[in-house]
Amino acid sequence: MEVLREWRHGVVYPHWAASENYGAGEPRFVFYPPLSWVLGALLSLFMPWIRVPLVFTMVALAAMGLSFFKMAREWMPEESAALAACLYVVNPYVLFVAYERAAYGELLAGAWMPLLVLCALRAKPAMLGLAVVVAGLWLTNAPAAVMGCYALAVIVAVAVVRERRWSLIGRAAGGATLGLGLAGFYLVPAVYEQRWVEIHRAIGEGMRVEDSFLFGHTGEAFHDQVLRTASWIAVVVLTATVVAAVLSYRARKRGPFWGALVALAAVSAGLLLPFSDVVWRDAPEMRFLQFPWRWLLVLSMVLAGLVGLALKGAGTQRANLLRVTAVVVVAACVSGVAWVYFWQPCDDEDNVRAQVARFRDGGFQGTDEYTAAAADNDAIQQDLPRIRLLRAADGDEGNGAAGANPEWQGGGADLPSSDVQIGRWDVERMSATVRSGAGFAVLRVMDYPAWRVTVNGAPVDSRPRRDDGLMVVPVAAGVSQIDVRYGATPDVWAGRILSLAAAILWLGLAARQRRSSYHETNAS
Repeated sequence: MEVLREWRHGVVYPHWAASENYGAGEPRFVFYPPLSWVLGALLSLFMPWIRVPLVFTMVALAAMGLSFFKMAREWMPEESAALAACLYVVNPYVLFVAYERAAYGELLAGAWMPLLVLCALRAKPAMLGLAVVVAGLWLTNAPAAVMGCYALAVIVAVAVVRERRWSLIGRAAGGATLGLGLAGFYLVPAVYEQRWVEIHRAIGEGMRVEDSFLFGHTGEAFHDQVLRTASWIAVVVLTATVVAAVLSYRARKRGPFWGALVALAAVSAGLLLPFSDVVWRDAPEMRFLQFPWRWLLVLSMVLAGLVGLALKGAGTQRANLLRVTAVVVVAACVSGVAWVYFWQPCDDEDNVRAQVARFRDGGFQGTDEYTAAAADNDAIQQDLPRIRLLRAADGDEGNGAAGANPEWQGGGADLPSSDVQIGRWDVERMSATVRSGAGFAVLRVMDYPAWRVTVNGAPVDSRPRRDDGLMVVPVAAGVSQIDVRYGATPDVWAGRILSLAAAILWLGLAARQRRSSYHETNAS
């Protein structure tokens, strides 16, 4: 809904989510990867909002199935690949994400994971494809991207050790580096601007890795309930993975795909248990996954791949029919159980219609980790006017000193005989004309370094700070023209330049690869 509104205001790539903090906003789109919210906004152009979650989930599941099928065909017959792809789509963890968690970014990221394995291990050159996959992961869901990068390292290491395919190291390093460059327009600001927000609150109590190892207990009822469900899902998926690994080993012996999947299963399983705490603490960015059981997304892909290998090989028509029937029965049973145990009816205030109404009327509570540094988003009041004029503190009359601390929450005095005329109030651009005595204009906008503020054309770079983080603009007696615009900071430009350079390099390498393939074809 935020993205659609910003598109209508002419903002192609949003940064600011205005409905958060009850209309004061937060820089959510700086940190949340764009592909999922772009897809949701696009869907809303063609259907009512109440249909968007359903269609989004269907699109994500279809993409997961198709990408897995494309990967699996590299190492197994089409029939086996199709059956395994169906199991990937309806495995318990994916249905848990879809039905209970509604983690749309993570669900969509499941479509990239099989392509990561395909591009990492296939015999044909695939560095450019791998770069697109790595970029796609980072632009879809950051936790899944962290898992994907570590998974890439594991499967490449196994393939190199087992097959002495040293070229895979260069492919992985080149593809990952180029992919990070392609996603630079998002990654560079997301990393750099963490210093401007309370990002550490994303891993506070209850959201820490050590709080969510299998069958852990924190005393917080809802957290423990979700953890218990995820733990039992892990038991089921791990048990099925072990059985599938044994059956696939006996059927096809060991191979590059099998070995990589088994290694990935072992790593994923280990990370679910408390003894891996040292890895979670010290490995870069791992703690921001928050929940170890997120690795079940990777493990679910491994399970489906091993099942496909166990089914590999042509059989009699009756045997094939039995395999298809067995997979369909399993899929139906898993889906039915998931619908019963995972599906939750929305509370009245959480259903789609209520969300749309709140978006239009008053907005939502802010997100802790996206709150501007040193601000308390819990102190922001609801139903605030867009601009309120407050009298300057004693001794500050006429100068709007940056050290002043206008107290709105404490009942600060309004400026007498003041007048505010709003000229424009878009998400990332506002303007107003103020007629008043000397004092402060307090805007219903969370202050943030990316805001560019001018008063009568003069920049206001040093602004007073409030406990609630709202923007405070000093005004002199008389008429003041206030203009506020969200601007591209140096880190944003650095990210754009990096992505542009990576895209040019990618296109150049693709053209070179095509010419080389053309000459080889003609020579043969």
